[in-house]
Amino acid sequence: MIAVNEIKVKNIITKTRVPAGDYGINPYIGCPHGCIYCYADFIRRFTNHAEKWGGFLDVKIYGNKLNIKRLSGKTVVFSTATDSYNFFEKKYMVTRNILEQFTHSDVKVEILTKSDLIIRDIDLYKRIPNIRVGISLNTLDDSIRRELEPGAPAIERRLNAIKKVHTEGINTYIFLSPMFPGITDYRAILNECRNFAGMFYFENLNLRGSYRPVVLNYIRNKHPDLIPLYDDIYKFKTNQYWHLLEKEIFAFCHNNGLKCGSYFYHEKIRK
Repeated sequence: MIAVNEIKVKNIITKTRVPAGDYGINPYIGCPHGCIYCYADFIRRFTNHAEKWGGFLDVKIYGNKLNIKRLSGKTVVFSTATDSYNFFEKKYMVTRNILEQFTHSDVKVEILTKSDLIIRDIDLYKRIPNIRVGISLNTLDDSIRRELEPGAPAIERRLNAIKKVHTEGINTYIFLSPMFPGITDYRAILNECRNFAGMFYFENLNLRGSYRPVVLNYIRNKHPDLIPLYDDIYKFKTNQYWHLLEKEIFAFCHNNGLKCGSYFYHEKIRK
């Protein structure tokens, strides 16, 4: 059961430190996907939610108009601490209502989601000149998806959705994030998606905060053979794994004519 509340807000857009954008828009607080690795769990420290991550969602009721001129030429990201196309967007349409304000503007709009609900808004995407729509995934195995992202849409639904968006002439990309050492098969994902993604991005699994023990406990229970690797990376803090993997990924993409970028070090994108 997910606790849903409507809250009125005076501001919907904030400056962001994420490398991909200048501003972020989070139409919701919380996320019903309940991904066990989600860094946005930190929000509970400031919102006083007693529910576990994935068990609550605050719907932002925003009736004001954005200052689109102030955002001219800037990049706005949907979203940085929630999924703007989570299941409840079907009812509340907060994301769609905000997106409508960007039609025919020169604002660069970046959408990243795990949801196939993006299909609903293709008509809007076609009226936003500088838009990119991306799907996030880290496995093609839906049994693993159910363990890591219990409330998120199935992999097949995501792939079918991004294919549809691509065939409608929208700029699309795939975000392999977070990459789980020994679990994420990046080659399989690239080969599966190469015909309907103009760009591939990669982000490593970064363990910190309250979700660190949750993820490590998952590895102990489901993938005990990977414990030495995870100890090496997260206990002894050896970065060699990520250095070598990034080099391998870039070589694979280059050899296969694929465009890619890495967010492995959470500072700026490396291409």
